[in-house]
Amino acid sequence: MTRSPFRLLMPMAAAVALAGVSAPALAQSMSEPAGHHMMAPPHLSLAAYGEVKVAPDMATINFGVMTEAATAAEAMRQNAQYMERVMAALRRAGIAERDIQTSGLNLSAQYDYQQDQPPRLRGYQATNRVTVTVRDLSRVGTTADAVVGAGVNQIDGISFGLTDRTAAEDQARRLAVRDLQRKAGLYAEALGVQLGGIRGLSEGTSMSAPPPMPYARSMAMESAADASTSVSPGQLTVRVDISGVYDLNR
Repeated sequence: MTRSPFRLLMPMAAAVALAGVSAPALAQSMSEPAGHHMMAPPHLSLAAYGEVKVAPDMATINFGVMTEAATAAEAMRQNAQYMERVMAALRRAGIAERDIQTSGLNLSAQYDYQQDQPPRLRGYQATNRVTVTVRDLSRVGTTADAVVGAGVNQIDGISFGLTDRTAAEDQARRLAVRDLQRKAGLYAEALGVQLGGIRGLSEGTSMSAPPPMPYARSMAMESAADASTSVSPGQLTVRVDISGVYDLNR
């Protein structure tokens, strides 16, 4: 049984017509989302910070023992002997094992250089570096003197810090938010608009201190049996930076 060509063409024509109508409509709906003609609400972006100064409650001393010898084994052996004395001195100074950390161990060949001559091996240098945390600030100077007396010949300096920064950071946060709110209110008043709610808030924290204090002991101090290195902790600056976005109501 044969079918009429007219009946076969009708569904195809309907499909083509549907495609021709729906494609522009779909493109229009995608290019014009809801609220396309609405303006974004006005907003205010500001930054502020809070800063507090606090006394440190801990100190860190970075020091090392450097030895040189003709052979690598001898340089390491001498270094180990000195480090045993240093560790004993730290224990006598009341430093807990958990506050003593090896921060570096190095062994390197040492050469002498002369013009137009090949390098000549002079020997070997061994260095053992240690970081010590002192939790009683009254013992910082005496601890430094104790390790130097035990054989330490390199001290990078003394730095100060806080065991827990939470309280200082929270205080700085309050000051930062107070300053941010003050600025936002001032701008809204100057612009003649009402300040809306805060849309977003971000923060960053930091702590700064004076540069590490170099270790220096005068000959007069060395001649006095009861003299120790004087150490001044000073103050630390804890800072919180924030930025916020406020809505403005017309």
